[in-house]
Amino acid sequence: MSIIGWIVLGLLAGVIAKILLPGRDPGGVIGTTLIGVVGAFLGGWLSARFLDRPITTDFYDGATWLSAIGGSLVLLIAYRILFGHSRQR
Repeated sequence: MSIIGWIVLGLLAGVIAKILLPGRDPGGVIGTTLIGVVGAFLGGWLSARFLDRPITTDFYDGATWLSAIGGSLVLLIAYRILFGHSRQR
């Protein structure tokens, strides 16, 4: 999968992670989108490294999507823990 494919996958994974974990994010839409893209890369790397499940080049592979969404969820939770209380409303 090309870098553009990973970016699109990350954008969609970020949206899905945001739907699964609703609430206010300190970074807004752009922050959540960037978390989705980085989470897709992180999920793919963790899947290949520790689960011995290399990511295929197929965009429609279920394991690729699950690892991208999982990585996005992990980063979104970490982001909320680290920066969630930085501004009071």
